[in-house]
Amino acid sequence: MVEVDAEQAGQRIDNFLLRLCKGVPKSHIYRAIRGGEVRVNKGRIQAEYRVQAGDIVRVPPLRLPDPGAPKPVPASEFPVVFEDDALLVIDKPAGVAVHGGSGVSFGVIEQLRAARPEARFLELVHRLDRETSGLLMVAKKRSALLALHAMLREGKGNKHYYALVEGDWVNDRQHIKLGLTKWTTQSGERRVRVDPDGQFAHTIVSLRQRFGGYSLVDAELRTGRTHQIRVHLAGSGFPIVGDDKYGPDETRARFARMGFNRMFLHAHQLTIAHPLTGETLRLTAELPAACQKLLQQLETA
Repeated sequence: MVEVDAEQAGQRIDNFLLRLCKGVPKSHIYRAIRGGEVRVNKGRIQAEYRVQAGDIVRVPPLRLPDPGAPKPVPASEFPVVFEDDALLVIDKPAGVAVHGGSGVSFGVIEQLRAARPEARFLELVHRLDRETSGLLMVAKKRSALLALHAMLREGKGNKHYYALVEGDWVNDRQHIKLGLTKWTTQSGERRVRVDPDGQFAHTIVSLRQRFGGYSLVDAELRTGRTHQIRVHLAGSGFPIVGDDKYGPDETRARFARMGFNRMFLHAHQLTIAHPLTGETLRLTAELPAACQKLLQQLETA
């Protein structure tokens, strides 16, 4: 039992406990608060409660992490494009996986949960490849997650990506409808190939700008297959610059020498109905600085 003094008054109970119980992970403290193990003046409180001078705080036994346990996921927030009680949309940087697995111990969703231990529900609505940047939806309520999954299954909403491709794109607007099939390499790596008998996949590609032997295009997803844009563009003879799975190594090496060390694929626009209110959301994420710099280099080359 700890009595709050005048100097400690005004702090939120979670911050009060974090300072009092040094070394105890945030998640343990929030779990104890939610579970009613932390009491103030014998009553349950929320994490937002601010302690007052003279309050008697019951601090339950809190276990320190095992020294041999895996290191905790580093908490990280990402640029927020939209957020309310039901939905969070972030601008994901390239090089960060959306979740742990396949040799990655943690990803965006684990880092968000670590940064927001008070959040009761955070789940990915869809995925972006590790090297793809841009708009990523995270549901903050199960009802929102289920509604968004249903919309995506039914092809509602629009997702647009910018891609820099190798080659001089011919048509101003072109529909690519090529079936796709997943397969696994001998090393266990997941890949996708064009297959007439594969799952139907539809991408609409619009030319944005030509740069000699390269083209900036907008790719609109009409279906959401794994690696769809990457394989559709490569299968049409226009691989994405920097693509380590479906693009030529020499192109990737050439752009690395120019200081560009990622795949040029960015989810820049999302239009979808809000999962609970039905309001139309039109969200955008600007091209990352590295991509903008590369386009400027190509313009002046």
